[in-house]
Amino acid sequence: MRIWLKGLSREDRRIIGLDIATVEYGWPVGMPICRAIAGRRGLWEVRSSLPGGRIARVFFCIHRGQLLLLHGFLKKTEKTPDSDLDLAMKRKKEVDR
Repeated sequence: MRIWLKGLSREDRRIIGLDIATVEYGWPVGMPICRAIAGRRGLWEVRSSLPGGRIARVFFCIHRGQLLLLHGFLKKTEKTPDSDLDLAMKRKKEVDR
């Protein structure tokens, strides 16, 4: 997650960081910033709109009262790729152990 963020521009990181802070300090937060992932119990996404019409998603879960960032990516298609959802769920399961 950290490597992905570091690879983004400063402006993109700022936008995503502000959206994550909105969720963290305003929990619970709904659309358009945050929503639950259907069929993936306990998995949520932060939805960020970036310059140039780009869209970023950061998957997270709540564990012991803390927001844990699991996976982030830039959306390139309408549907979120199953590989990104599966990776986030795998990381969530590791945390839940």
